[in-house]
Amino acid sequence: MTAFAIRPAVPDDVPALAALGRATFIETFVAGFGIPYPPEDLEPFLDETFSEATTRARLTGPDHHYWVAERDGEILGFANTGRCGLPHPDARTSHTELHRLYVSKAAQGLGVGSALLKIALEWMEAHSDGSLWIGVWSGNVKAQKLYAAHGFEKAGAYQYPVGAWRDDEFILRRG
Repeated sequence: MTAFAIRPAVPDDVPALAALGRATFIETFVAGFGIPYPPEDLEPFLDETFSEATTRARLTGPDHHYWVAERDGEILGFANTGRCGLPHPDARTSHTELHRLYVSKAAQGLGVGSALLKIALEWMEAHSDGSLWIGVWSGNVKAQKLYAAHGFEKAGAYQYPVGAWRDDEFILRRG
């Protein structure tokens, strides 16, 4: 395994986090899974979701927590947790949610995702007064299996907006 370090993200990481988030979303959902997002939905979604302004607001706000995996000054991946915002009748904002676990294509297979997930789950357990939650695309069976191995079970479904396009997502819960 190639050595990398996990650390809390800092404001100086914002440009790299925004770029990695955008690139990983495209690599995973557009190129990898072939979701045919219309450009008029995808581009504004990417511009807003992965802008430096949005990333900075999340990183510096009280409701999100980020960790990065880094090697030689390069961010290989990140985990983003915080208050639960999933549309499930049992979900509370006092519960915690894994919002994103993104690993660059080049760093996959190095253990980055597992290391980030471990620290994210530890934080989630320590800061939730109830269940832990994850939203995952319904077609991402690999991620679903990973989360099931950590005790998550399907608790519901919802539609995640990418512009006017709607992705079918599963809501996973532990506890």
